[in-house]
Amino acid sequence: MPRGCLVLVAWLVAGAASATTPTERDLSAGWRFRLAPEAKPATAPVGADDVRDAATRLAQLKQCKTSCERLHDWQPATVPGAVQTDLLATKQIPDPFWRDNESRLQWIGLSDWDYRLDFDVDVATLRRGHVDLVFDGLDTYAEVSLNGKKLLSADNMFRRWRVPVKDTLHAGTNTLTVHLQSPIARMQPWLLKQPYALPGEFDSSFGDEPKGKQTSNYVRKANYQYGWDWGPRYVTLGIWRPVHLQSWDTLRVADFHIAQAQVDAAAAKLESQFDLRVDKAMAATLKVQWTAPDGKTGTAQQDVTLKAGENHVDVPLTIDRPQRWWPVGYGDPNLYRFHATVEAAGATLAEADRETGLRTVELRRDKDQWGRGFAFVVNGVPVFAKGANLIPYDAFPSRVSSERLEAILRSAKDANMNMLRMWGGGTYQDDAFYAAADRMGLMIWQDFMFGGAVTPYDTAFGESSRIEAEEQVTRLRDHPSIVLWAGNNEVQTGWEEWPDRIDFQKFVNGDEVKKVEAGMRTLFGSTLRKVVADLSPQVPYWASSPSTDFEGPANVQNDGDMHYWKVWSGSEPISHYLDITPRFQSEYGLQSFPVMATIKAFAEPGDMQPESTVMRAHQKFANGDGNQRLLLYIRQEYGEPKDFPSFVYLSQVMQAEGIELAAEHLRSARPQNMGTLYWQLNDVWPGASWASVDYFNRWKALQFHAKRFYAPVDVVPLRRDGTTQVFAVSDRTTDFEATLRTRVYDMAGKMLRESSQPVRAAALSSTKALSADDATLLKGADPRKTVVAFDLLEQGKVVAHHLLYFGAARTLALPAPALTTTVHDDGHGLVVTVTAKRLARAVWVDTGNLDLRLSDNAFDLLPGESMDIAVEGATDIDALRRAITVRSLVDALKETTP
Repeated sequence: MPRGCLVLVAWLVAGAASATTPTERDLSAGWRFRLAPEAKPATAPVGADDVRDAATRLAQLKQCKTSCERLHDWQPATVPGAVQTDLLATKQIPDPFWRDNESRLQWIGLSDWDYRLDFDVDVATLRRGHVDLVFDGLDTYAEVSLNGKKLLSADNMFRRWRVPVKDTLHAGTNTLTVHLQSPIARMQPWLLKQPYALPGEFDSSFGDEPKGKQTSNYVRKANYQYGWDWGPRYVTLGIWRPVHLQSWDTLRVADFHIAQAQVDAAAAKLESQFDLRVDKAMAATLKVQWTAPDGKTGTAQQDVTLKAGENHVDVPLTIDRPQRWWPVGYGDPNLYRFHATVEAAGATLAEADRETGLRTVELRRDKDQWGRGFAFVVNGVPVFAKGANLIPYDAFPSRVSSERLEAILRSAKDANMNMLRMWGGGTYQDDAFYAAADRMGLMIWQDFMFGGAVTPYDTAFGESSRIEAEEQVTRLRDHPSIVLWAGNNEVQTGWEEWPDRIDFQKFVNGDEVKKVEAGMRTLFGSTLRKVVADLSPQVPYWASSPSTDFEGPANVQNDGDMHYWKVWSGSEPISHYLDITPRFQSEYGLQSFPVMATIKAFAEPGDMQPESTVMRAHQKFANGDGNQRLLLYIRQEYGEPKDFPSFVYLSQVMQAEGIELAAEHLRSARPQNMGTLYWQLNDVWPGASWASVDYFNRWKALQFHAKRFYAPVDVVPLRRDGTTQVFAVSDRTTDFEATLRTRVYDMAGKMLRESSQPVRAAALSSTKALSADDATLLKGADPRKTVVAFDLLEQGKVVAHHLLYFGAARTLALPAPALTTTVHDDGHGLVVTVTAKRLARAVWVDTGNLDLRLSDNAFDLLPGESMDIAVEGATDIDALRRAITVRSLVDALKETTP
C-alpha cells in the first residue's frame, strides 16, 4: 500500500479477552462485462445544418451493429477499469488513440453496460459482526445488486460507497452486479425538456449532444472526459477504483488523522484524532507512538469511554523541536510516522498508521503598493511558486500506475518545480500521487473537481458535492504537500466574462439568473469552504481560480490569482507577456507538438501534415484549427518551416522560448508577483497541446528550458523598447555575493567585449543588477549579428547563464553553426558532446526511436562552445551513434533569415 495511506490492521474482541483477525478481501479479480441487453447507442436530434454530425452518428450506429451481438455475451473485465479499456483488452475495438479512431468509438459512452462478479463466501465470514461491501469509485450512474437485491444507486464518480451486506450474503457462490448507465443517454432527455441549459465547456464534435446542450454540468463526473481543448472525448463507464469486502466485529477505525494545531521550530502541538465505529459502549485506551525522520520516538495515550455508534476522540501530543516538512529547495521534506492502537480488556482492538509532515502553510494576502498580495508562506518563509498545471494522466484514469504517477512528478522536480496545480476538470488523484509529492517536497494546489462549467443550484447536486468534498478532504488531509484547496477552475471568471455566460444572463429570466449565481456562490463560497475549515483548518481555501476569493471581480492583476490567455487564445504577440504582472499567474501557455517519436505512435507517414485529418484530430484547440495558430506564432517569431518535422521542432522552440520569457519576467517581478504556474505539465493522450512533458513522459523543449528558468538562481535579461534590464533572481534563504559578467559576441565567433561588476544577490528576492540601452551594449555592432551572454558567477563558478538577442529570430542573421557531435562513455554512462563552430540557436538533440532521457537539450551554444549531455536509458554506444541527430534553428527554416 502506498506510503501516506491509512493502513488499518485490527484485532477485534470476540468474548471477554480473545481476539480474531479481521479481513479485507479484494474483489477486483474475476469480473465480467457485457453490453446491457436493452442497450442502444443514444442519438441527438439532427438539425438542418448538422449533416456532418448526422454522418458521424450513422457511422457510430453501423460500428455498433457489427459488434453489438457478441458484446451482449459476458466477457472478461479488468477492475479497476472502464468499458473502453475492457473492449480494448478483449480486442473488440482498435486503439482509441490511433489516428482518428476517436470518432468511431463514441457509441461506447452512449450505451449502458453491465458488470458481474461471482465470488465465494465462507461460513467464517458470515459469523463476523459486520461485513461491508466497499466501492472506492463507480463511474458514474450505477445500480449495484447482490444476489438479486438492490444495494445502492451511485451518481458521483468521486465518492466512496460503503454498504453493509452481511444479511444479503450466503455461504457459497454470491453474485454481484453493477448496471452502468450512459450519463449522456440518462441526462439528455431530461435536459432537452428544460427551459434552458446551463453554459458548459466544450461542445461535442461528434453530434451526440446538440450544441449548447451539455449534460456534463449536471453530472459529478470528470469533466475532461467529455472532451477538452487538449484531449479526446471518451465518456467512460466502469468500476474505476478497487472493490473490497471488509469484515469486522466490535470496532472499526473509520479514520485516524494528525491535526496540526500549532507547529513552529520549538514545538509541534498535535492532536491525534480518531473516528471510531463501535457496536457497544466500552472503556478503551488510545495510544499513539510517533517516529521522527531521524529515528527518535515518543508516545501519548488517553483512557476513554466509547459509546455505541460513532465516536470522535482526540489524543493530544507534543513533539519538541520538530523536523519540519519543507518544499523542495527550502529544506528536507521530513515525514513522521504515527502508529495508533485501540486497546480494551487486555486486547488490542485495532491499529492504524499515518505518515505526514509537520509544517504550517499560509496564503498571505497583505495589502501593498501593488494592491493585495497572493503568496504561499511555509513555516514562515515566503515561497515563490514555480511550476505548472497538472491535468489527468490518461483519458482512462484506471490504467495509470503508481510508477507512472511518480515519474511525472519526478519530471517536475527535476525541472526545479516546487508546485503543481491539480486542475479541477479531472479527478482527485490516488493516494500514491500525494505520497510521492510528500516525499519529493512538491507543493500541491488542489482544486475541487469543478472544471469551469456553471453548476446547478438544486439541493441534491449541492449535497452530493458536499459529501464528495468531505470524503476527499478526509482522505487527503494528512498529506503535507497539499497547501491549498481551491473550489473550482474558472467558474467565477467564466460567469463574469465569457460570451456564452453573458448571453445566458441576458436571455434567461432575471430571477433565475440570480438563483444560478447564488447557487455557485453558496457551493464555492460557503459549502466547500466550510468543509475545509471543519476538516483541514490548517490548509487555506480559495473559492475559485482565478479569483479574489469572492471579494471582488475575478482575474485581475492587483489581487488574487490570474489566468492570462490573451497570448495564444487571443492571438496577441508573445512579447505581450511583459505587459502583465499579476500577483500570482496560475495559468498561461503556448502550444506545441510532441517529438516525432510520439507522433509516430498515433499517425502514419501519410498523416504528417499540419492540416491532415489525423493531425487535426489530435489538435483539439478550435476543433483542429489550432495548428494554424501554431503556424501564426512560428511565423511571427522564426519564419516558415521547411517541412513537417521542422514545423514540429519550431512549435517546441516557440513554446519554450515564449514561456521562458513570461516565467522569467514574473520571477524578476518578485515580490509583486509570487508565483508562475504555466499551462500545462503533462498530456492525457499523444497530440498537440500546451504540455511540456508528453503522454509518454518525453520532455519537450519547454521542460528543458523550465529546468533552467526555474533554477534556484537565475540571471534574467529583459529587453523592452531598446533597453535591457538584468536581474539576479534568487530563491536562496541567505544573501550571497556574486559577479555579473557581460560578454558581447559576433555570431560568427569573435568576442567583441567583456565586462564584470559585483552584485549582492538578496535572499528570496529579485535584484536589479544592470540597465543598459542597445547602443551601450552594441557599441556600433550589427544587432542582427550580435549576441550578449550574461553570467552570474559565485566564487568564480557560473551559477546562472542567459543569452540576449536584439530582435525576433526571423530578423537575425543567424549563421550555419557547423554543429558536431561525439559519443563516449565517461565511466558512469554514455555522454553526448555537441560543439558549435558559430552561434547555434535552439540546438535539439534527437535520439530517434531510442527512448532515452538526456540531461540537457534545447539550448543555445556560443561560438566555439561545447555541451556535454549525460544519457539515461538502456542503449549501447553504437546504437546511440546511429540514432542520434542534431539540428539548430537555421536547419528548420525554408530560407535563412536576413
